[in-house]
Amino acid sequence: MKKIFSLLLLSIILISCVGNDKFVLKSSIGKINKVMVVTKASNWTGDIGTEIRNSFGELMVGLPQPEPVLSVSQVAPNGFSSMMKAARNIMIVTEGETENFSVKYNVYAQPQTIVYVQAKDDASLVKLLKEKEKEIIDIFIASDIKFTQNIFKKTALDVTKFKTLNNLGVSFIIPDSYNLVDDTGDFLWLRKHLLSGIAKTGSCNILVYSIPLNDESKIQENIVAVRDSIGKKHIPGTDAETMHMITEEAYTPFTFDAVIDGKKAYETRGKWEVKNDFMAGPFLNYSVIDKKNNRLIVVEGFTYAPSVNKRAFVFELEAIAKSMKVK
Repeated sequence: MKKIFSLLLLSIILISCVGNDKFVLKSSIGKINKVMVVTKASNWTGDIGTEIRNSFGELMVGLPQPEPVLSVSQVAPNGFSSMMKAARNIMIVTEGETENFSVKYNVYAQPQTIVYVQAKDDASLVKLLKEKEKEIIDIFIASDIKFTQNIFKKTALDVTKFKTLNNLGVSFIIPDSYNLVDDTGDFLWLRKHLLSGIAKTGSCNILVYSIPLNDESKIQENIVAVRDSIGKKHIPGTDAETMHMITEEAYTPFTFDAVIDGKKAYETRGKWEVKNDFMAGPFLNYSVIDKKNNRLIVVEGFTYAPSVNKRAFVFELEAIAKSMKVK
């Protein structure tokens, strides 16, 4: 009887462990926008490492200082210890008889994303890495977006208190470090002051508004004109009569296709400045096509953080924008 009871207890424990990953996997570690590459030192110092550093080291569009899309570090397979296996973003590059590209989640820790790349020799690995470059970057960025949004959920604002969002029928996951600047019912402006370091006089900002969907074929070419009109109306400088936010005239923004809440959208990255003043910084704009309601929903993030790197601030704004849900 005692033996049966022990076996029953052991079975319950095992079922509990298998049924809930929290009992099995430790919490992952690692900075946002950072990937650890597991590969031989000879690979890292050769063509394979050069290809990885070049692809991950591509500069993020729209930033005033050069900053890579993703930061990368390397560890040899024999150094891939238990502590290293807790990294949140990992890419494992190996030689093997068969070509393989795959993604697994929560293997050694959670949340965790591991990309596996395998080919028979150096040339084949470089070729495969080139072919999958954009997909690999998108996988890790999407992983970090989801991770960041889950962090924000822990201290999220009650967005139902903003009349503009209620009128537009949209919601976002926004941390409570953001404070209200303006909420007209048609236009929302939230701001987070940066509290530490040399950037403590700066801020991160979120704008939300909508415009009628008149001609879908002209959305992309009108994005700058629309944001400049909003800047003139709603984002004044220190002298409201002569100063307001505009798109920086010396830098042409880049626009890409995107999807927000399952809807076609345009992602525009560029630089803003204040007309007749010296304030400037990067912006990230999403123009989301809401055909059901015959409108464009625009969510924009912009940051003012003089003299410091801004990738992390823009990424935070991206995570907030991509959390948008349309009712």
